[in-house]
Amino acid sequence: MKKLLLFNHKGGVSKTTSAFNIGWMLALKGKKVLLVDADPQCNLTGMILNESFEEYYWEENTKNHNIMAGVSVAFEGKPHIIEAVDAVQSSDNSNLFLLPGHPNLTEYDPALSFAQNSNNAITTLQNLPGAFNELIDRTCAKYNIDISIIDLNPGLSAINQNLFISSDAFIIPTSPDPFSKMALNTLSKVLPRWVDWANRMRPIFSAASYQLSETNPKFIGEIIQRFNVRKGKAAKPYRDNMDEIKNIINSTLIPRFANSDMLFEEEKYKQIYLDSDYCIAEIPDFQGLLPKAHEAGVPVYALTSSQIKETGPVLEQLEKNRDKFYSLFSEIADKIITISG
Repeated sequence: MKKLLLFNHKGGVSKTTSAFNIGWMLALKGKKVLLVDADPQCNLTGMILNESFEEYYWEENTKNHNIMAGVSVAFEGKPHIIEAVDAVQSSDNSNLFLLPGHPNLTEYDPALSFAQNSNNAITTLQNLPGAFNELIDRTCAKYNIDISIIDLNPGLSAINQNLFISSDAFIIPTSPDPFSKMALNTLSKVLPRWVDWANRMRPIFSAASYQLSETNPKFIGEIIQRFNVRKGKAAKPYRDNMDEIKNIINSTLIPRFANSDMLFEEEKYKQIYLDSDYCIAEIPDFQGLLPKAHEAGVPVYALTSSQIKETGPVLEQLEKNRDKFYSLFSEIADKIITISG
């Protein structure tokens, strides 16, 4: 597996935070990881660049090294080929790299939408559907990346569709609320439709300089997060919604994903799940650790005691919570490594 995508068209499910945390943990386990920020809000980019975020887009030697600039030669008809950008290497995790996002990326969405629906009738647009895939592949090759993790904005845009069908596998982050349940029902229809589009369009765009990915995205599972814990487990209102989310995954998404060849072999799932709920992890709120992690520019589980900046019983409790999150994300990374072979 080369490209892993985290996607839910519903906002507020900690999608970007999960991409950051999972990517960081995979890098700690020796994988070379490229975080790809395809969300114009650029929150993932901000997590890596931290205080140098704004100057990155103004400095002459860095302003053209982002996802939008990387595909601009295709979208703006420049007489050059797409080349790898200079990725940003994390100063705190040497195996972690970033392909920065850009606030104006959505400018390319109308052209890409038109190209993807033109059936290649307009030859000047034939290279657009494969442009993002080409950029990510070239950047991965430049840095010998083992796995890229792609973060999308919440929405059903042409760019999101394009990057989804370019991925090898995907995870759906959710939160235990009624809107997540509604979103899952939408995804059960939209995602197979996107895969069907890719299968129909690959022959049509076969003569393009930048090819559509040949992969069929496979569903790894869902993450349920952003809930409070009482007496060691999710509070009752959250638990009811969590059970319903798992039921929708099993009863609605899995059959439709199976029909579109969007599942791994059953034996793969048996290696990482004790039961058949396809839930990779249940992640409670980070609470007091989160602002400290934002300040330090690291995941909550990577905070040192000095970065927590507390003493006595408060420090002890926060360290205990930190270590629980470390174990949780370590298990998530191990599951991803296992199912990807």
